[in-house]
Amino acid sequence: MIRIVKLGDMPKEEILKRELPTLKVADKVSEILRNVKEKGDEALLYYTEKYDGVRLSSLQAAKEEIDAAVAEVGPEFMRILRRAAENIRLFHEKQKRDGFFFTRENGVVLGQRVVPVDRAGVYVPGGTAPLCSTVLMDVIPAKLAGCPDVILCTPPGKDGKIAPAVLAAASVAGVDRVFRIGGAQAVAAMAYGTGSVPKVDKIVGPGNAYVAEAKRQVYGAVSVDMIAGPSEILIVSDGKSDPRVLAADMLSQAEHDKNASAVLITDSALLAEEVAVEIEKQLSSLEREEIARASIEENGKIIVTGDLFDAVELSNDLAPEHLELAVEDPFALLGRVRHAGSVFLGRNTPEALGDYLAGPNHTLPTGGTARFSSPLSVDDFVKKIQVTYFTPEALSGVREDVAAFARAEGLTGHARSALIRDEIKNAEEEK
Repeated sequence: MIRIVKLGDMPKEEILKRELPTLKVADKVSEILRNVKEKGDEALLYYTEKYDGVRLSSLQAAKEEIDAAVAEVGPEFMRILRRAAENIRLFHEKQKRDGFFFTRENGVVLGQRVVPVDRAGVYVPGGTAPLCSTVLMDVIPAKLAGCPDVILCTPPGKDGKIAPAVLAAASVAGVDRVFRIGGAQAVAAMAYGTGSVPKVDKIVGPGNAYVAEAKRQVYGAVSVDMIAGPSEILIVSDGKSDPRVLAADMLSQAEHDKNASAVLITDSALLAEEVAVEIEKQLSSLEREEIARASIEENGKIIVTGDLFDAVELSNDLAPEHLELAVEDPFALLGRVRHAGSVFLGRNTPEALGDYLAGPNHTLPTGGTARFSSPLSVDDFVKKIQVTYFTPEALSGVREDVAAFARAEGLTGHARSALIRDEIKNAEEEK
């Protein structure tokens, strides 16, 4: 059964403690990365057979396969995918930014250009929960950023095929190429390039511990969005919420992974007890009961605080991936939220809405990293290039200050670079 603790009955550090998985996979991931870098497609085919249990003749999904997947999922699910895609585009369109230029005295021009990365790679987990929603969430911002080439890697099933819903979502999102490759080997392929898979500039998307470690190790050869951990939900609620609803929202994340965490913080001891009982009732009806129960028993908790302000402050300390404010006036508390990946306001905004249809991104910082990082966005697929232009007169006006800075740092070559143009000019004029 889920634990109930009262703020003040145990040290705050103990309440805030996260039990993150500590799988020691670094050496194995290093070996996979090295082999893919050296052997390319040969290594990819080897690891696909080893880990996915299928021998492939081709790594790339053909257009005919994608068309067949669209037909298989049917027009109703395609309608839902397109509706979700429209909402995601509407939200992320607001994130697009233009560069800027401005002119100062003596003809100085300063500015910044915003340009997309040349190629982005999206990783989409497969297994028992093929995340077709992640295809939309991660590809659409890349396309809105203007990225000309977006590839997708996802593991095949035992039959060698990619989940139809994932391929259908790829069609809706506008993916350029899809590859049936999973795990650390997919990250390696996108980071280094192989005969079949092109090298990308940025890798985004969630995955298991092997994928997360691979992203950590290839960073520098390519950019990555974040090192994602297990899913998290934290709900702040007053005593007026329906315990059945809160239990359902908590279990929606618990069913992701045994390492996922579901936390409720409330100012009502009665509600805490009611939610704990309701969680037990609902667990038995979940198809993924074993996973959700392990998550709840190992990482779940209900915390009772003196008031809602204390609850929000505790939430800030935890910096959760998903935060629900299930209270009478959520907007009154929103201004107090400093650290969270995505916030869901009120009693009728379940986190699952954000997973699929609302529009804001569901690729979010986990493990407390919302203290310093942000959800996936259009910004992840662009880079900024600074521009500086000085006229001869403008340089003359600042050259001595630049040289003084350089000498203060002991960099006399820098000083000479700032002064030499005027020195040459003066020498030529004296001839």
